[in-house]
Amino acid sequence: MIMNKKIIKYYFSNSSFELFQQVILNDYKIARISRETSILGRKEVLNGKAKFGIFGDGKEIPQLVMAKSFENGDFRSGYYRDQTFMIAIGALTIHNFFSQLYANSDLKFEPISSGRMMSSHFGTRLLKEDGIWHNLMNRKNSSADVSSIASQMPRLLGLAQASKIYKDLKILHTTHKKFSNGGNEVAFGTIGNAGISEGLFWETINSASVLQIPIILSIWDDEYGISVPNKYQFSKKYLSDLLYGFKRNKQGKGLEIFRVSGYNYMDLIKTYSNANKIARHEHVPVIIHVTDLTQPQGHSTSSSHERYKSKERLQWEIKNDGIKKFRDWILNLQFETESGQFKNISDVQTLDKIDLESKRYVKQEQEKAWMQFKYPIEKFRDEAIEQLYKLKFEYPFNITSPIKMNIKKMEKLDMNHNVYTKKSIFQIIRNSIYCLPDKQSHQKKCFLNWYKKTINQEQHNYSSNLYSISKKSSSKIKEVLPIYNNTINTKDNNLVVEEVDGRILLRDNFDKLLEMYPELLIFGEDVGKIGDVNQGLEGLQKKYGKTRIFDTGIREATILGQGIGLAMRGLRPIVEIQYLDYILYALQIMSDDLASLQYRTKGGQKSPVIIRTRGHRLEGIWHSGSPMGGIINYLRGILILVPRNMLKAAGFYNLLITSDDPALVIECLNGYRLKEKLPINLGEFKTPIGIVDKTRIGSDITIVTYGSTWRIVQEASDELYKMNIHTEVIDVQSLLPFDIRQDIIKSLKKTNRLLIVDEDVPGGASAYILQKIIEEQKGYYYLDSPPMTLTAKEHRPPYGSDGDYFSKPSVDDIVEKVFQIIHE
Repeated sequence: MIMNKKIIKYYFSNSSFELFQQVILNDYKIARISRETSILGRKEVLNGKAKFGIFGDGKEIPQLVMAKSFENGDFRSGYYRDQTFMIAIGALTIHNFFSQLYANSDLKFEPISSGRMMSSHFGTRLLKEDGIWHNLMNRKNSSADVSSIASQMPRLLGLAQASKIYKDLKILHTTHKKFSNGGNEVAFGTIGNAGISEGLFWETINSASVLQIPIILSIWDDEYGISVPNKYQFSKKYLSDLLYGFKRNKQGKGLEIFRVSGYNYMDLIKTYSNANKIARHEHVPVIIHVTDLTQPQGHSTSSSHERYKSKERLQWEIKNDGIKKFRDWILNLQFETESGQFKNISDVQTLDKIDLESKRYVKQEQEKAWMQFKYPIEKFRDEAIEQLYKLKFEYPFNITSPIKMNIKKMEKLDMNHNVYTKKSIFQIIRNSIYCLPDKQSHQKKCFLNWYKKTINQEQHNYSSNLYSISKKSSSKIKEVLPIYNNTINTKDNNLVVEEVDGRILLRDNFDKLLEMYPELLIFGEDVGKIGDVNQGLEGLQKKYGKTRIFDTGIREATILGQGIGLAMRGLRPIVEIQYLDYILYALQIMSDDLASLQYRTKGGQKSPVIIRTRGHRLEGIWHSGSPMGGIINYLRGILILVPRNMLKAAGFYNLLITSDDPALVIECLNGYRLKEKLPINLGEFKTPIGIVDKTRIGSDITIVTYGSTWRIVQEASDELYKMNIHTEVIDVQSLLPFDIRQDIIKSLKKTNRLLIVDEDVPGGASAYILQKIIEEQKGYYYLDSPPMTLTAKEHRPPYGSDGDYFSKPSVDDIVEKVFQIIHE
């Protein structure tokens, strides 16, 4: 192939032979380094130094080219094949890669996740050590990967939409400079060919077409999903043909679609350059279907592709390997000078030298990463041996014999012959503790103190940062009480407080929050024009505009994904899932992505999205569910708040907007038309999180409940009072976190009886509450009778009032249950 200045200038911003040569050879070097990393990474797993490996070999060339369009401020939302891209943008070193492969828990060496995510799960640190945002416009950004196929797609939607919102909301151009340059940023997504079988892919693509937002989505097509070929994944030969209906035309908006070979370097340059112009300047989503890709080492270290690929396919992959094709192209590439002479870009000797240097460099970085991984473990082993020797000389021989054996076991641990981990050392230490006599001694006390300190330090390495620890953590924000304006009732001269429907209180509070926080957005199904199905946002779209208050399609997973992406870019979204029952559509994204985000990055990323929904009691199988047991177990890492009325809900929103924890707020579906007192400090009063509220004082039994069931418990307590039974009613208010001051135990010390009333199924949230009170708070010490639960039936509630009565706890059920407990 012959190149000249004119051709080069068409593809590149400069026309210098020397600079062009430098770009080509540097790209080749990065490709070789990435490939050698994949090859050596697989060997390290098979040699027993790492648990599992999954690599990006075969996708090097298109990722090199994609990186050229990726600018500071841009975001990636990709998956575990993108190592070459991450290397090319400077967000991943080879040392970092191997540190993650070995699961090094030191953030200094493994800054992506501190060893928490498996290999090839990438991300950049968006936050400083104190949890405050970096200036994201000074860096190239990547949201943290998720293993679940296509789970990166919903988040991509929000990352891209943020640019459109920043472009439209001029007021944020000065206040949010660290997040956007007037909306000029592009969100780059990647997904494998098999991943498009997932519904999340289609939901995201459809939404992006509707929203018209700057996305460049690359589909890496190597024609397999592990062992399953494309013919079982989709109906057309080419994905791009399948997507053709989304293509924009004169009749309507849509997206642009390109198909390009993954080994054709110049076509890739042209394609990504065009895609970048369309997405960045026109805010039109673009899909690039990259074909002819390979998997030289198969899917991962857990399988061999020789088991499921034909000999013909394997030979084709060798012949059409992207780096081989790139190398051949370079060797055949000539540059025509202005005088008509021809220069070769490179020769075999130069490329061979790059190959050798790349291999040596990767090996050097791998060895450095391995030494940094094993050194603290070996040091810990030596420290443990020293501590055990001190025990040996303190006790008689018959007692120390197990200690002697454990010392020998510890001394036999040798990284050079058999890889061991911290787990191996702690197992020996803990076994030694079992062998110690009950009698206390100075050395035993020192040993146990050393053990507790050490294991707590290690536990922190693996269990910290589930929730925010920044100064904006919800746990650090104090309660602010509502303030009321008393007025004179002209009829009887008594002081009264204005009462309004609960939905009016919510609406006026949201109005105040939107006024106070210009970065606040609220969106979801029926949220915009009609102000949500219960009119809690009535009239607010008209007041604040469609950019801040807007409707979405019926697509819960991507509504949630929008919120995640928007919040990661410095905006404060409240996303509405219309009913609690419908949250099941978004539960996987909430669990796999949002709930684990701060944890899996060890405080490196956050997404303080607020999820608003309504639930508990209404009518029928699909509109009155209360699946709290599943929610609280799937969503550790998200605050789960269950206000009993709209005042408490508004107080939660007021607190959460000043916090940086993600949260789910479940309003009472049957509470919007109930009268509540209207505070005058709207937007300012705050409901504390993790603090229970004692709403009735009594001495005979403690009843713990939450949400809509609280009103039923209150009514039942009135009936029980007539029977001379005095209940103490406690509204937990938040399930995650739960009663952080342990106030429930104070009540049990007085009443000595406990009933938990919950409209979830048996063993759902009631079991969680019981575990918290009885086990964690040691409530069993203060009970004179067994703790009891009263829950809904195992099935979903039938339609109608009778269906509700016979399915969920009623006033009669509560009265009957308490009466039985008191008179047992």
